[in-house]
Amino acid sequence: MSEAPRAETFVFLDLEATGLPSMEPEIAELSLFAVHRSSLENPEHDETGALVLPRVLDKLTLCMCPTRPFTAKASEITGLSCEGLMQCRKAGFDDAVVRTLEAFLSRQAGPICLVAHNGFDYDFPLLCAELLRLGAHLPRDTICLDTLPALRGLDRAHSHGTRAQGRQGYSLGSLFHRYFQAEPSAAHSAEGDVHTLLLVFLHRSAELLAWADEQAHSWAHIKPMYLPGDAPGLEA
Repeated sequence: MSEAPRAETFVFLDLEATGLPSMEPEIAELSLFAVHRSSLENPEHDETGALVLPRVLDKLTLCMCPTRPFTAKASEITGLSCEGLMQCRKAGFDDAVVRTLEAFLSRQAGPICLVAHNGFDYDFPLLCAELLRLGAHLPRDTICLDTLPALRGLDRAHSHGTRAQGRQGYSLGSLFHRYFQAEPSAAHSAEGDVHTLLLVFLHRSAELLAWADEQAHSWAHIKPMYLPGDAPGLEA
């Protein structure tokens, strides 16, 4: 059973960061698309019949300069660097980011479900760590959905998980290619990946909405990726 009330708004999330979990990374780019449930229940199509993003959605994308350096691989993949972010005079993940995030979420009809691909292993724990460092919290009734295990589970449940599909994998790019026979645009930018994630979700929206209603996790159960030494209430 679901651990929280049925979500009214789904906030699709992606972030780019300085490295892998073992490096205690910091967020360098954050993007969110907020979509009301009614738009996901009734996906829109263009004149050719292709899925398009809902006409009514809110977007928030922020770049920020981390205190930790990027790994060479992370910088190569994301196209971001501390030097480039500093040159553009971007501050870090600070109280202003928290206030902006809180204001963005407060405009959405609740309860809110955060949606990310591989979110349980990366996006959610890292966001939790950054918020913890600043003593910030998401709304109590926030829930979260990871589309990676959700789509795997749906395929197993409906016998879609053929050997061929198993070989294709469940990366966001692989799923997009499988569903749309095309390559996603702007991969490894936070906003580009959220765009791709939302289209993947829309392709199987009825199934994923039902999955969220039954199996979404409470945000309160998300553990931070690491404990920042300067987090309020924590010993250094």
